[in-house]
Amino acid sequence: RDRLADFIADLAKLGTAGLVLELGRRYTDSTLPKALLAAAEKHSLPVITLALDTRFVTITEAVHGLIIDAQLAELRASDEVHQTFTELAVEGASPDEVVQQIGRMSGCPVVLENLAHQALTYSQAGADPAVLLDGWEGRSRSVRTQGRTSYDERSGWLTTVVGARGHDWGRLVLICNDPTPVPRLSMLLERAASTLALNRLVERDRDSLERQTHRTLLTAILSHGQPASEVALRARALGVTLDGRRLVGVVLRLRTTAHPTALETQARLRELTDQAAAAVRDRRLSALIGTLDEHSVGLLLALGPQDREDAALDGFAERVRRLVERPTSPSVADGYVIAVGSSVGAVRDARRSLLEAVQVADAAVRQPAGPAPYHRLVDVRLRGLLHLLRDDARLQTFVERELGPLLAYDAERGTDLVRMLTVYVESGRNKSAAADAAHLSRPSFYERLHRIERILSVDLDSVESCLALHVALLALEAIRP
Repeated sequence: RDRLADFIADLAKLGTAGLVLELGRRYTDSTLPKALLAAAEKHSLPVITLALDTRFVTITEAVHGLIIDAQLAELRASDEVHQTFTELAVEGASPDEVVQQIGRMSGCPVVLENLAHQALTYSQAGADPAVLLDGWEGRSRSVRTQGRTSYDERSGWLTTVVGARGHDWGRLVLICNDPTPVPRLSMLLERAASTLALNRLVERDRDSLERQTHRTLLTAILSHGQPASEVALRARALGVTLDGRRLVGVVLRLRTTAHPTALETQARLRELTDQAAAAVRDRRLSALIGTLDEHSVGLLLALGPQDREDAALDGFAERVRRLVERPTSPSVADGYVIAVGSSVGAVRDARRSLLEAVQVADAAVRQPAGPAPYHRLVDVRLRGLLHLLRDDARLQTFVERELGPLLAYDAERGTDLVRMLTVYVESGRNKSAAADAAHLSRPSFYERLHRIERILSVDLDSVESCLALHVALLALEAIRP
C-alpha cells in the first residue's frame, strides 16, 4: 500500500496529467487497490480504466503526434510574429501601428504607457475604450511587476518593459485575463517591444543633419554639455554666428487639444518646427532651431548690432502667424504660444535665456489666448523647469522613487494621502495650518501624516526630505495632463 501511495505521489510531483490503467484479467473497477485510488484522490490525479485490450503504442503515437503538432503550431506562430514585426521595423511603423498589430495577433486589449503610467496609445480588440482606459494611471500603479516581462494573476496583465541602450521609456500591457497565458503571448509582446524601441531610435534620425546639429547645440546649451566656445564654433560652421551678438531664447509651445494621439502631436510639432525655420529665413534672421520636447520648439536668435530686438521678434511672430493660418497648416492652427526670454550678451549665458523662455511658455500655454504676439512673463521658476523635463525618464523615475509607494497605496485603497502630503508641504510644513486647509481635525490630519511617513519611510520633520517630496509633487503635477 505504501509503495502504491508513494508511486502516485511521485507521479503528482512530476506534473502527471492522469493515470490510465488497462484492467486485464485480474482487476475490475471495483477491485482496484484502495490505496491507489485514495492516493490518486488525495493528489487530484484522474484515474482512467480501460476494460478492453488496448494497444498503448497507438495511444503513445497519438499523444506524440499531438505534442509535435502543438510544437509546430508554436513554431509557425513564432515565425509569423518574427516576420510581421521585422516588416514593421523595416517600414518604420508608428507606435500606434505596432500596438494595433499586437491586438490583432493576440485578440486581447493592449496599451502602451510611459514611465508615468500614462496611456500613449492602445488597441481595444473588442473592448470598450472608455472601460479600458478608465482610471488607467491608478490601475497601472497598483499592478506591481518583477523583471522585464511578467504576469500579474490578480489583474490578468501581461507586461513587458520598452526601451533600448539602457534607457527604458515605457511599458506594454496586454490584458489577457488568462490564469496561464501561453508562452506565445509573452514572445509576441517582447518582439513588439523590441520593434517599438528600435523605431524610436530610428525616428530620432529622420531629421536632416542640419536640424539634428541645431538641436544638439541647443541641448548642449541647456545641459552644459559642451563648452561655450565649442558651441559657438560649431554654430558658426552652420552659418549662425553667436559671438558678439545679442542672444534671445524663444520657445514655440503647442497648445494641447482635447485628446491628441502621439502621432498627431508629432505631426503638429514637426509642422511648427518647419514654420519657425521658414519664418527665420523669410525675416533674414540668424538662429539655432530645434525641438526641445514633444510639445515645444526652441530657438536661439542671434541679433546683430543693427537689429532691434522688438522689431525682430514682432516680425518673426507675425510671419509664423501667417504661415500657421495658411490652409496647408490645419494641425498647428489649433493653437500655439510664443515665449521670449531676456536677451544676453554671451553664449555662456544663453542657457538662462532659453530656460526663461521655457518657463514663460509653460505659464502662457495655461492661459487663454490673447492679442499679444508673444509673451515675456517672468519668474515661473521651478514649475516651468519641471514642465520642460516632464517627458524625461529620469524625472519620471525620481517621482516614482519618491512617491510611487504612496501613489500605489492611494490607488489600491482609495485614500487621498498624496493630496494630504501636498497640503502639508504647501502650508510650509505648518501642521496646524495644513489641518485647517485640509478641513480635518488636527488628530486626524496628524494620523495621516504618520501613515505617510510609514509608507514612504521618511521623516516629515526633515527639511531635506520635505524638499525632495515637494519637488516630486510638483514634477507629478507637470507630468500629469
